[in-house]
Amino acid sequence: EEQKRLLENRPDQPQNPKVLRIAIIGAPNAGKSTLCNQLLGRKVFPVSKKVHTTRCKARGVITHEDTQLIILDTPGLTNALKAKRHNLDETMLTDPWDSMKHADLVLVLVDVSDHWTRNSLSKEVLKCLSQFPHIPSVLVLNKVDILKKKFLLLEIATDLTEGIVNGKRLEVKSALEQDSSSSAKSPLGITWASPPESKVPGSPFGQEENQAQEGSGLDKSSDVGGAGTGEAQGSKHHGPEDLKDMKGWPHFQEIFMLAALHGEEVDTLKRYLLMQAKPGPWEFHSHVLTNQSPQEICDNIIREKVLEYLPLEVPYGVTQVTEIWEEGECGELLIVQSLLVPRESHKRMLIGRGGRVISRIAREAGQDLMNAFLCDVRLKLKVEVKG
Repeated sequence: EEQKRLLENRPDQPQNPKVLRIAIIGAPNAGKSTLCNQLLGRKVFPVSKKVHTTRCKARGVITHEDTQLIILDTPGLTNALKAKRHNLDETMLTDPWDSMKHADLVLVLVDVSDHWTRNSLSKEVLKCLSQFPHIPSVLVLNKVDILKKKFLLLEIATDLTEGIVNGKRLEVKSALEQDSSSSAKSPLGITWASPPESKVPGSPFGQEENQAQEGSGLDKSSDVGGAGTGEAQGSKHHGPEDLKDMKGWPHFQEIFMLAALHGEEVDTLKRYLLMQAKPGPWEFHSHVLTNQSPQEICDNIIREKVLEYLPLEVPYGVTQVTEIWEEGECGELLIVQSLLVPRESHKRMLIGRGGRVISRIAREAGQDLMNAFLCDVRLKLKVEVKG
């Protein structure tokens, strides 16, 4: 009831409100929801190693002083063939595009730990960026902690930006070529061919002392880029023929490198986003964290665990039905949910030997729900065959 009231009421506007709507796009499983949760400081979006955990365009809300960031967590950009294989709604194909229409800034998230895909943006991502060239875009390289050879980040950054960031050409230099008195202790660094005149606090690339970290090519505060102006600079509309030969996008304003799972450098990105906000009315009350209802958060968290512990395609056929949602005398929440599966064999898998799988799902989902709702939660799950 409280969430419903906050969503329906008019926002508590400050005197000079600022707002920024951010679309996060990328291939399935790049870590979009993990990044959203870290930016919000609370887990409200489902996360799983399986692709297509996010099924809808939910919104996260960060309110800091007079500024509101509205994060549009979108399903991973996919195509019709893959959507059919995973039994996905048609909205999974259209939601990322709808989010772009409402965005003031787009974050393109790339998983650098995936050596098959990390050196080129997917055709779906490039198509999305080319359809909205007027929206400023930022490249976010995620899971950098998993990458053992940090010098590869320089190569990846160059490939994904076509060697151009914020209208300036990137130069990748070996430390051997640099002045021996340079403060950079790392074997590699990125510099600007013609440095931008201004610098963005919290965007350390371009600031010499932060160009490199002790012992690795790019580690903790490794962001590439110059000043983000909030305007798309020199972006032009790229037709289908152009995209065919493109691996990267030459109109990114910044590059950030982080490890969303551990929260490394997420605050640096958050500071940058707050600085990009423009004067405008808030959409949500300052106490709102997401536009999802508690029931939607609950469904998503349970579904996340089902995806995590069931093999291959099985979890994509599970239907959830909430039977009981009651608040107890001491403020605890009692939730009973039925998980409907298409086959008896799927039921046996979901229950597990001696009920181990379903017990683990209920225990872990219950803990996540307590962290999300900040109250005691008693969760009971039942498994039944559909029809």
